[in-house]
Amino acid sequence: MSLPYSTAIPVRTGAERATLVRRTYGLVSVGVLLTVLGVAFGFSQPSVMNAVAAHPFISFLFAMAPLFLVMRAPREFPRNVALTGLFTFIEGVWLSPLIALVERAAPGTTSQAALLTLSTFAVLSLYAVFSRRDFSAWGSFFMVGLWVLIAASLVNMFFYSATASLWLAAGTILVFGGLLVFDTWRIVRSGLYGEDDYVAAAVQIYLDLLNLFLAILQLLGANRRRN
Repeated sequence: MSLPYSTAIPVRTGAERATLVRRTYGLVSVGVLLTVLGVAFGFSQPSVMNAVAAHPFISFLFAMAPLFLVMRAPREFPRNVALTGLFTFIEGVWLSPLIALVERAAPGTTSQAALLTLSTFAVLSLYAVFSRRDFSAWGSFFMVGLWVLIAASLVNMFFYSATASLWLAAGTILVFGGLLVFDTWRIVRSGLYGEDDYVAAAVQIYLDLLNLFLAILQLLGANRRRN
């Protein structure tokens, strides 16, 4: 989900903006790498992966705890970077049972989903950077879409439908694709963030990427199972 961040100090110069962008996407890259390492750690520790699979809700809360702490004080270096790294690593551990399940059913799906996610990320990011449009209205629009997705997902938990799950995954790609454009625009165009607000900005982009990846993974996995 996209996290609001209203206490930022606006960027005032091109140099500050360049620093913000460099720090933000550097931290996003490190976060993705740590998530991959978290998945690998889960694979190497079957007992940990089985515990996560047996208690997904509790393990999810453990993953969210560092994120909650870092967003309370996102400018306190190096605590902010360390907590962000811990969050992304635990997120990988939390994802490891899902990745293992998908790979057993359809080998190679994860790498294909990762490639498609990175391609989508590149295209949407370049669109946000080079477009002259004002994307300020996209935030509220796609946040409404996010809450609709959450409500529909909860309903689908109780009245499960495989077809509805696929539609929800497609909706997730649409919503988080839109949020990715909006969040990128806020970083590089809007002047909302200051150069020391890179952690909050990086968390936004990371969460957009993560949700895009999970939705693409679900669609690819379902398609391979049908074939």
